[in-house]
Amino acid sequence: MSTENVSSRPGLLWSILTNKCPHCREGKLFSNPNAYDLKTTMRMPEHCPVCGQPFELQTGFYYGTGYVSYFVSIFIIILSFVAWYFTIGFSLHDNRLYWWLGVMSVMLIALQPLLQRLCRSIWIACFVKYDPNLQPSIPNP
Repeated sequence: MSTENVSSRPGLLWSILTNKCPHCREGKLFSNPNAYDLKTTMRMPEHCPVCGQPFELQTGFYYGTGYVSYFVSIFIIILSFVAWYFTIGFSLHDNRLYWWLGVMSVMLIALQPLLQRLCRSIWIACFVKYDPNLQPSIPNP
């Protein structure tokens, strides 16, 4: 494989954010690109369509994404709290704290399908090693 092709592959962070296979960083992790199609939002192929990497490494592999989801949600809450504090502020004499809680609740519920996919992408990237010299191949059915 030429050096141009290896250097043109996306980095780890970009492949996580775009839900790509962590092994080749090209294949799609999810069958449906629309995260808000709630019937198929978490449907994944068994293997990467580009490199053939299995996506379910063992039975119940993705149960660990609950921990990742928790920390990502806490990060978003802390970030929004700091942003709200410096832009709008909090006061004991009005309802700004309750408005922040309401906005955060609605925002986290609205972002849940995207966060589920992101957390699955982070989780599998922790366990699958990237191979820069990988030759793309279609797996045999």
